[in-house]
Amino acid sequence: MQPIHSLHDFFVRTGAELRLYHLGRRVEPCDLATLAALEHDAQPWPQPWQGTARLAMVFRIGELTDPLIWFLALPLDEQGRLDPAPRDAFLQRLLETLGRNVQGLGREDGEAVDNLMKDNPLAFTPALPFQAVLHARANRDLGLPASQHLEPAEAYLEGQQELDWRALGLQGLADFAVRMDVAQAARLAERLPSLPDEVLASLCYCLEHVAVPGVLAEALRARGEAAARAGDVEGFCACVRAVAGAEPDLAGDWFDALLADPDACGPDLLAAMAARGWRHLEHGERLPHFLTRLAESPQADFTAVARDLALIPRLRLPVLMTLREAAPDSAIGCRLAGLSRRGSHEE
Repeated sequence: MQPIHSLHDFFVRTGAELRLYHLGRRVEPCDLATLAALEHDAQPWPQPWQGTARLAMVFRIGELTDPLIWFLALPLDEQGRLDPAPRDAFLQRLLETLGRNVQGLGREDGEAVDNLMKDNPLAFTPALPFQAVLHARANRDLGLPASQHLEPAEAYLEGQQELDWRALGLQGLADFAVRMDVAQAARLAERLPSLPDEVLASLCYCLEHVAVPGVLAEALRARGEAAARAGDVEGFCACVRAVAGAEPDLAGDWFDALLADPDACGPDLLAAMAARGWRHLEHGERLPHFLTRLAESPQADFTAVARDLALIPRLRLPVLMTLREAAPDSAIGCRLAGLSRRGSHEE
């Protein structure tokens, strides 16, 4: 019997019915091969978040009929590669719990596997919108029906029925976002200007994890710009995060317009762009412009955001080159010089 050295090995050897999802920057499907590449040090993690690879592992094992869900945050090093020691410790506990019989697990074994999460240092609890979108995605991917909250959410968001919006559940909004087709997106776009701020914010927390059709992206931009004019920073940033799921030309155009306006580029907007719109920063002009605005914002944590972006493999070299080539008297150069001086003083 071959030894089990990785989580990938465990799931393959147990014959578990498994679906993986990214839970760092967005809730998105993740191939098992991506986890295998990380665990075998073949490539860095593609979507790091705060120095970890955050994963949801939805699987059936043994005789359990209901799937188990693990939320694991695997620590990464400065290159975005796996720090194996915490993973190894968890794997050792897992194998000690199950013994050697990893291929013939019974119902009680499945429950023991699930209990490992209760005092696991790698476990984390996702934010409620992440949990809702994951539940919606997993149900759809497994061919299961949506929650009972979808129907009233559809009726309200598509303008078919006037309901008390306070009765809408976050799960219903997540189910709508995940299962939304182009026709529904168009009806939602017509409805968007009249949605209460509270509904808009919750809806955007779900839309930021899905592909947003063009007509809806345009409506979100209009609503976001109206929120900015009204001084509603939360609503403005919620729309920016949601539009990050649109096609690059639509999202990139709004990002460029916002970066061109120094009054718009507060720390909340810049954080929203980096967290959900990082793919649109993979652009020869937009990335340096973003980093310049970040350096110009005294309230923004320049070091933390730049380091977080540099952990993304496709952005690592462009970020480092932009920092390295910054003129000493530029905003980026001054920030870097200030960091350097601070570091020498601390020494």
